[in-house]
Order: sequence, then C-alpha cells, then structure tokens
Amino acid sequence: MMEFVFWASFALLFYIYFGYPLAVKALAMLKPTPIAANDDYLPKVSILIAAYNEAKDIEATLRNKLALDYPPEKLEVLVISDESEDGTDRIVEEVAAAADIPIRLFRQIPRQGKTAGLNTLVPKANGDILLFSDANSQWDTQAVRKLCRNFADPQVGYVTGKMVYVHADGSMVGDGCSAYMRYENWLRDQETRIGSIVGVDGGIDAMRKELYQPLGADQLPDFVQPLKVVDEGYRVVYEPEALLKEEALSDGGSEFSMRVRVSLRALWALKDMKHLMNPAGDPIFAWQLISHKLLRYAAFAPMVTLALAAIYLAPVKGFYALAATGYALFLYLAWSGHKKEKEGQALSTLYALPYYFMLLNLASLQAFVAFSKGEKKVIWNPRKG
Repeated sequence: MMEFVFWASFALLFYIYFGYPLAVKALAMLKPTPIAANDDYLPKVSILIAAYNEAKDIEATLRNKLALDYPPEKLEVLVISDESEDGTDRIVEEVAAAADIPIRLFRQIPRQGKTAGLNTLVPKANGDILLFSDANSQWDTQAVRKLCRNFADPQVGYVTGKMVYVHADGSMVGDGCSAYMRYENWLRDQETRIGSIVGVDGGIDAMRKELYQPLGADQLPDFVQPLKVVDEGYRVVYEPEALLKEEALSDGGSEFSMRVRVSLRALWALKDMKHLMNPAGDPIFAWQLISHKLLRYAAFAPMVTLALAAIYLAPVKGFYALAATGYALFLYLAWSGHKKEKEGQALSTLYALPYYFMLLNLASLQAFVAFSKGEKKVIWNPRKG
C-alpha cells in the first residue's frame, strides 16, 4: 500500500511540473493555432491603474506610461485612488497637469480594493482596448504596440505580456522567482500555441473593452476576467515581446505573504469558474485549467504523502532509503536558503530553487487552509521591495 502511495505521489508531482508541460509542447507541435497579429493595428487604448498609498512609485509609473511609443491621440491613462492618504492623489494631479496625453484621476471612498476600482474605471474609459497596469509597473516603450497587435485577430480577446524580475543585489528570492517565471513564461508560450493560456500577469494585461464583465470585490481580476473571456469563446494569449520590469521582493516573508494572498484569491476564482473544468465544454481548456492551476495549487499534498511514504519504506528497500535521503537533502537546501536569506546573503541557484519551490507550496498550503475556512482577501497594500 505504501509503495503505491509513493509511486502515485511521485507520478502526480512529475505530471504537474514536467508531464503537463511536455504534453502541451507536443500538442503545440502537432496542432498549432497561430495568431493573425498585425503590427500596424493601433486601436484606441485606455490604461487603467488602481492605487492605494503609492506615493513612492506612482510618479515613475505615470512617466513610464507617458514615454510609451504609441500615438498620443489614441492613448489615455485613468487612475483610481482607493482612499489613498499619502499624497498619491496630489502627485497624479501634478503629473497630469503637464502631460501631453489625458491622465484622469478618480477617488474611491470608502476603500474597496482593486477589483471594485476597475469596475468604476471601465465605464469611464474611451479606449476600445483596456490595459491594466499596477501602480508600480514599468513597461517597455514598445509594450502597448506589442500587446495591441494581437487584437488584429478577431478571435483574441485578452493578451498578457511578459514579466521579468530585476534585482540589483541578486537576492535569493529574486533568483528563484526569476527561474520560476522563466518556466511559467515558457509554458504560457506553449499554451498560446494550442489556443489559450490559463494564467496572466496582472501588471501588463490588455482586453477588449466590450468583453469586460464587472466582478465582485472579492474576485481576482487577473484570474477571473481572462477565464470569462475564454467562457465567451475568445482566446487569451501570451505576448513575450510586451515586457514588464518588476523588482523582486527583497525578503522571503514579503514574497510568501504575497503568494498566499494570490493563491487564496485564485482558489476562489477556480470555484467561481469551476464549470470551465468540465471536459464536456472545452476538453482541452478544462485539462489545462485542472493541470496548470488546480493541481499546481494542490501540489503540496503529494509532496507530503511522498515524504511520508519514503520515510516509511526506507528501512525496507535501499531505493526508498535513497529517495528519503534525497528528499531530506532538498529540504535542507531549502531551509539553508531560508536561513541565508534571513542573513541577507545572495544565494546561488542551488539554494534559490529549492527555497522558492518550498515557499510556493507552503503558501499554497496556507491558502488552502484559509480557503477551507471561507476567508477572502479584498483590499491590498503596496508591495514592499
């Protein structure tokens, strides 16, 4: 029985992290679905930014948007301040006064969170394409052009760009996080080739305004809105040349808290859109959503059963003793990475990857516990570097 638990757990983990990506790659090679992109397609766009106490970053973010290589007569920026108290509103107004494109400020009182803020902004937007930026997002100057060229294809309803982490000090979490994002971006590229992706970067996204659906304040727009686009019969695709540069969090505690929050809201989103996991609808996308999201968030479970089975079987056969030793070594490297990070040391990939892998799965575990208790996250605080 324990041998079955060991091999079933191992097979599930292998499928989650390697089997599913390889299967998507094979399907993309056998039956690709190209995008009819056009670099000359330049629709009218609105950039939407929700901000809460972002005085530290909002000016740089707005000036970044003013420097975009896009026809200014087709571009506007809308900012909603979620009852900010640190001078964010004043900074937005000062930048807007001297800007050569429209920058409009709205204020949300009482504080209700990002999703409610976006619901307020969308009806006020004049663009045919909505672009979503975080209050600290730095886009490449060509980002809007690269995103919008995909909308020349009438089947494309939502486009996400590529987030790249930048870190001057080579911090451990940054290294591990960058490796994780390289893995995720490769997988998104393969998923795009077969139809739609199942995960996006909320700091550099775009969608057709006509497809936007108001969401509940507790729903995660970066997750639910793309799923609703798929539900409407449109594609959600990845544009690797639309770049978002974001500074990696400088400590594991901040990264862990952020991952718990995102994972919790994603679990609620999966519950809200659970009908998309029914293979009777779109069997390919249902398979993607279950494999890439549901099983990924639940990967901590086979990790635990694999460890317990290996420990139980170690005295029986040398192979299982070797497996238990390897598992223990992996945990040691992760723990060492945690300790070194706490001491402010920059770590090599040898420590960074185990640490970040465990951080993600422990965050998912905590999110599952919170989800089982019915907890929800609606409002947010500025990300600390």
